[in-house]
Amino acid sequence: MSAIRLLVLGAVRQHGRAHGYQVRNDLEYWGAHEWSNAKPGSIYHALKQMAKQGLLHAHEIAPSTAGGPPRTEYEITDEGIEEYLRLVREALTSYDQKMDVKSAAIGFIVDLPRAEAVALLKERIRRIEEWRSAVTEHYSPEEGPEQLGHIGEIMNLWVHTADAEAAWALGLIERIEGGAYTFAGEGEPFVGVLAEGQENPFATEERHPGDRR
Repeated sequence: MSAIRLLVLGAVRQHGRAHGYQVRNDLEYWGAHEWSNAKPGSIYHALKQMAKQGLLHAHEIAPSTAGGPPRTEYEITDEGIEEYLRLVREALTSYDQKMDVKSAAIGFIVDLPRAEAVALLKERIRRIEEWRSAVTEHYSPEEGPEQLGHIGEIMNLWVHTADAEAAWALGLIERIEGGAYTFAGEGEPFVGVLAEGQENPFATEERHPGDRR
């Protein structure tokens, strides 16, 4: 899974309707350009591609204040919402997702009902434990990595990573079950996007031709 697809759908969904530069600005506000492949070119490409796929609806509006051709505003479709939630669920349960995909999914976890978020995280832990068991069929952590020469360090890394991932997920489950955060259907959702014209303190100020569209 590509994180950019999830990030762009999530940003457009939070706005309700947004032009490409707003989406780019939000992703930079989240720092996504630092921990994912959310660069200007990939953001604008994703918007156009998902509009072609029917996940976003493209509205042509008046020319931008910067001049040039009319700007396009994007609105997520029913199919887009379905795809967005599918991506969130998949990223939460798959233990082997890349860090950018996992990070994006955690950023959007509150768009799910609380009980479902907990169930998905428990499924994540189950899969992690299943994978760890497969590793320890060939490697005994108690005996240390030296038992397999320096190659044992690879399996040692895998086991430590699995343990850390499971511990993190358990902690998150405890916080969610303890009432932390506002999930879908519980009230006003967390707003993580910038309002039109609001200054972004984390903007890269890198120019891109797509900014004017």
